[in-house]
Amino acid sequence: MKRGYTERHARAGVSAKLPEIETWENQYPGYEIEIAMPEFTSVCPKTGLPDHGELTLRYVPDKLCLELKSLKMYTLAYRNLGIFQENAVNRVLEDVVRACRPVSASVTGEFTPRGGVYTKITATWDRDQNKKHGRKG
Repeated sequence: MKRGYTERHARAGVSAKLPEIETWENQYPGYEIEIAMPEFTSVCPKTGLPDHGELTLRYVPDKLCLELKSLKMYTLAYRNLGIFQENAVNRVLEDVVRACRPVSASVTGEFTPRGGVYTKITATWDRDQNKKHGRKG
């Protein structure tokens, strides 16, 4: 059986240049921020069909908080980007961690069913856990 999915499809969008997520200096310790993005859209790199979903970002800021307008512009850049749903969720998390170096963060993507299949993807990052495993972030 021929799959039809290539390595190019799998890597699509993972390294794409996207707008910078800006930050501002956090004034308070020990709280969580939750940001819902109910109109997230990207494109399947294989079929070219749109993927619609809601992204929910939860993070505990350390020294920096995410600036919301730049986050909006960042997520809008996915609109025409060919990227698998799983990669989109993980890429958003990776870019958020790089931008603000939080104590912890998670991104959940709940995508509109297509062909009767519903997808919910959650990627998490924790500064202390990643230090234990020697991961950068």
